[in-house]
Amino acid sequence: MKFVAVIPSRYASVRFPAKPLAKILNKEMLAWVIEGAKSAEVFTDIIVATDHAEIASLAKAYKATAVMTDPDLPTGTDRVWQAVKNIDCDWVVNIQGDEPLIAARALQDLVNKCEANPDWSMASLATQLRVEELENPNVVKVIMNQNDQAIYFSRFAIPFSRDKEFNSEVAKKHMGIYAYKKSFLQKFCAQEPTVLEKKESLEQLRALYMGVAIGMQVGEYDTCGVDVPEDITIVESILKERT
Repeated sequence: MKFVAVIPSRYASVRFPAKPLAKILNKEMLAWVIEGAKSAEVFTDIIVATDHAEIASLAKAYKATAVMTDPDLPTGTDRVWQAVKNIDCDWVVNIQGDEPLIAARALQDLVNKCEANPDWSMASLATQLRVEELENPNVVKVIMNQNDQAIYFSRFAIPFSRDKEFNSEVAKKHMGIYAYKKSFLQKFCAQEPTVLEKKESLEQLRALYMGVAIGMQVGEYDTCGVDVPEDITIVESILKERT
């Protein structure tokens, strides 16, 4: 099966303008993401879908394919679909452009999980949730059933606990990496955003509303998405510890 990676990379982020170009240890955030995707060695192509010429130039400098997309597209997933709709592939892996710590093993595990479950139409990644992340709305939580499929995602602490005790076996930390069968990605983008996803500001809830199971690959992965400028300091600390 052919897997193509797409990194949606928008310039005009509300909380963090020009985020893909922000420097992390003197290298642009987008460059870290591209290198992480390349190191997995499971993709026939790595595409940066962007609306900004400087981001496109950076992508080309790091040997990724740059595709210019409509700046008025409503979501990153729509940007991904516009970039791949004329490309021959079986699966599309949406790698968020603000995940500079994404590692080869996580992407390899996700691809292997998709290949092992041909009935899946969509899949994603999760890792251990720390107690200090439970109440953080920038950290998305996921709970799953016994078949490694997502039951629900939320920015709130889930599930509700009467005894107020944290249990890392119940909820996991969701990582913003998605794999879609190309045929399903087209259906997903054709579906209007739902009230549920708007309330949580989580696109993946659209798939659950559509009745599509989201398969989950859970592992011990280092992850720290960059939502606000202050997160860069955290990421840099992690990278320094690695070296």
